[in-house]
Amino acid sequence: MNAQAADVRPVLVIHGGAGVIAKDLTPERRAGVEAALRDALTQGYAVLTGGGSSLDAVGRAVVVLEDSPYFNAGKGAVFTHDGKNELDAAIMDGTTRKAGSIAGVHRVKNPVLLARAVMEKSPHVMLTGEGAEAFAQSIGMELVDPSYFRTDERWEQLQNALKKEAQASVDTDRTRHYGTVGAVALDKAGHLAAATSTGGMTNKRWGRVGDAPIIGAGTYANAGCAVSATGWGEFYIRTVAAHSICARVAWKKETIDKAAKAVVLEDVPSLGGDGGVIALDARGNFSLPFNTDGMYRGWVDRDGKVHVAMLKGE
Repeated sequence: MNAQAADVRPVLVIHGGAGVIAKDLTPERRAGVEAALRDALTQGYAVLTGGGSSLDAVGRAVVVLEDSPYFNAGKGAVFTHDGKNELDAAIMDGTTRKAGSIAGVHRVKNPVLLARAVMEKSPHVMLTGEGAEAFAQSIGMELVDPSYFRTDERWEQLQNALKKEAQASVDTDRTRHYGTVGAVALDKAGHLAAATSTGGMTNKRWGRVGDAPIIGAGTYANAGCAVSATGWGEFYIRTVAAHSICARVAWKKETIDKAAKAVVLEDVPSLGGDGGVIALDARGNFSLPFNTDGMYRGWVDRDGKVHVAMLKGE
């Protein structure tokens, strides 16, 4: 244990992706996103207050977000250049540092559940594509028809991206890099966990994989720190962002807030990337830095209060 169990109050922090643009956040969309975030927080926190593990809590919260069309994960996943939905996810247990991840799947309704199955029911950490789906079938996990993931909004986004590409115009829609959902949690036993799920980038090609399913880049947890990232994945991979935050906490003895801000507001931008993270330590302290217009985010603090925010200053 990281602390005496009697002294630990559960904490849950979630995100629904960075890159939120204020002008696109209509009252209707804000209400829908907020409802989904609150639902994820309520269900995930109920796991924690019921004595469940941090691993169970992050998985439950991410499933709720995967089932919502408002986020680029699961049901709301974006389309690839070829008009397909290609899903990635990862989960990590901070106490044991066991991890599981999957990438490039097309028929898995809740990728985070398959990532956990890879961790618990296979000798591997990461499975991809057809192999990951074959493993899912081998353990009795139900697969869905790819049409399940289609939404008109995401299809229109692909058509706009293809039109810009055909016109050889510069793609200034940087928000296409940030669609991800994630959760970090601290349970009553003082154990941490992290999980992340994504549909990747609109119009991506060649089986591109971002940071979300890469342990240490978009997802990481150990005994003292848990991180889930959302941003331009290539830069989070190059900075090994999630692990870098936890390393600063462990080795430099930095606070979780200082460590998270150093990576998100300094290291990643220094290479040309941006985005955000949610980071949580074993004492229940957390940080939610981002360097975009906004980041869908929410948390249940040590007093059990639910908070939801979207734009800067909220």
